[in-house]
Amino acid sequence: MQNVPKEWREEQSVGGARDKDVKPWEGREALFQNNTGNSKQDMSTGKEKKNGEMMNGGGKGMEGTDKESLMMELTRLVQKTVKESSWWELRGIDITILALSFLLLPPAFLLLGSSQALVFVLGMVLMGVSHAVITIKGTHLASHGSLSESPTWADVWAVFFIEVCGSFTARAGVTSHIKMHHAHTNVIGLGDSSTWKIPYLPRGVYLFIAPLAVPVITPLVALGQLKEHSMGQALRTVLMVFLGLYAQYWLLIHVSGFQCLYSTLLCMLLCRAMFSLPYIHVNIFQHIGLPMFSPTRRPKRIYQMTHGVLNLPRNPLLDWIFGHSLINCHVEHHLFPFLSDNMCLKVKPIVSQYLKEKELPYQEDSYLSRLQLFFHKYQELMVFAPPITELVGVQ
Repeated sequence: MQNVPKEWREEQSVGGARDKDVKPWEGREALFQNNTGNSKQDMSTGKEKKNGEMMNGGGKGMEGTDKESLMMELTRLVQKTVKESSWWELRGIDITILALSFLLLPPAFLLLGSSQALVFVLGMVLMGVSHAVITIKGTHLASHGSLSESPTWADVWAVFFIEVCGSFTARAGVTSHIKMHHAHTNVIGLGDSSTWKIPYLPRGVYLFIAPLAVPVITPLVALGQLKEHSMGQALRTVLMVFLGLYAQYWLLIHVSGFQCLYSTLLCMLLCRAMFSLPYIHVNIFQHIGLPMFSPTRRPKRIYQMTHGVLNLPRNPLLDWIFGHSLINCHVEHHLFPFLSDNMCLKVKPIVSQYLKEKELPYQEDSYLSRLQLFFHKYQELMVFAPPITELVGVQ
């Protein structure tokens, strides 16, 4: 970070928030401004100005250039759709999916108490699906404040989903995801997805075995993050993570009838690791192998996101479990990170058509194609540092 220009060091979230602790709800008001291009009407206050910059690429030299005006024009198109959408479309559909996942938990615990193999396996599947929806889709939406209009409730949901359900620290999760990944997408040394690289592992182990350890690694990494927390935040995180883990353990003992410590812990591991492979795959498929940028010389936001982000095709299972914003609407999500999964899907035709009309990349590839690419080019993509891309003429 020492050689990064001051204006980039100051960016704490998508395009310019400068609070030490990024909040999950910050910046989303920009989608509801009346006119992104009218500085008098929409940026008359400091807060509105900051939010406008967050949605349009940093704000420096924002007016009077074609680069920023593309993002401003696209933002106005998306704003119109957002304003015309009902609460059900904005949040209701995704909240319902999360609620249904919680409702699957009681029958899952009961089925896990059966002595019949098929019934037991069904209980494992229900538990694994429910856990994945809650801890992947739920934590992702909560980290962006997409579950509530209230800042207070946004913070509550972030703690609940990330710490209680996801066994991680909400402060580190929200800050690193929004401050680094979204603000500096594919920027070398900042938001280049290097978190997901373990270069000393062979490709077969990394792609097909190591992800199974994610449920164990996650709380251990969370403990390592606590040194950056205040005493109160650290204590809360430890208590919330313990509560989530112990609640599942207690229910397996008292509802499912498990009697052995090791079998109970193994069941917890298998349920929590059920979708770890596609989770790790998705996190690397959609960014690594795409253009990477220098911290000191990178394109404006719309170019950065369209070149550095990729969509996977529609997949009923992964769309439900991971959410559209992580699968088939990842480009839309990076351009408008405060939209819910359903709203990303709703604005997808608008975004894709606009980018294609402006001859900007709208990158899409299949899951199998990306898996083959990473398997055959593992050394190049995951071991060696990728080359920096220079987008001549749009820096």
